[in-house]
Amino acid sequence: MKTKNYNILAKNSSWTFGKKVPKKFDQHIKKSVPFYEESHNLICNLSDFFLQDGSIVYDIGSSTGTTLNMIHKRHSNKKLKLIGIEKIPEMIHQAKKNKTHKSIQYLNKDVEKIKLKKSDMIISNFTMQFIRSKKRQDIINKIYESLNWGGAFIMFEKIRGSDARFQDIFTSLYNEFKLSSGFSEKEILNKSRSLKGVMEPFSNYGNESMLVRSGFKDITPVFQWVCFKGYLAIK
Repeated sequence: MKTKNYNILAKNSSWTFGKKVPKKFDQHIKKSVPFYEESHNLICNLSDFFLQDGSIVYDIGSSTGTTLNMIHKRHSNKKLKLIGIEKIPEMIHQAKKNKTHKSIQYLNKDVEKIKLKKSDMIISNFTMQFIRSKKRQDIINKIYESLNWGGAFIMFEKIRGSDARFQDIFTSLYNEFKLSSGFSEKEILNKSRSLKGVMEPFSNYGNESMLVRSGFKDITPVFQWVCFKGYLAIK
């Protein structure tokens, strides 16, 4: 059985961001993730507190480059080095098509295999949930170590409920959102089946604990809609 969401196809337990997905990615995710565009706006607004001339910014799982393009536009008066890390070649290709300035560069690499330079801001916008659970803590540790003192890690994630009742409520409300966005019941079910073993969200407690273990002490939520949450962690 296949799922078709705005021309994106995926089989059971085999969701991928490669192949033809990048061409339809922006259209698809805006319909799939509540307040997705607002998450970009919020990240850009938060960047005002951390970026100066010469700052390095990393976007982990940079997909089509939307976030970095927006940050460059907002801080066009500063000399920034904006680096997108993306392991899907097709996403890199699409991001380079969308690229708005030479200060933006993309690395077609896995974040766990790359050495990060000292930076003032690192972004992970709905990316960690697609990284294998056993590797996630090591990556967060790397992020903490690579930030300059006072630097920020901004992470948006889908989260699991803290118990079965809350999880049922989260799932129900999220399904209602997708129905209101134009997805059919069959599309919603099939998309869920395609993500088995591919996306593994943590609970809010799991995410915050991971940040604390890496060394972050100053952590605050900056956004939440039911099962989608944004965190700001400052070194």
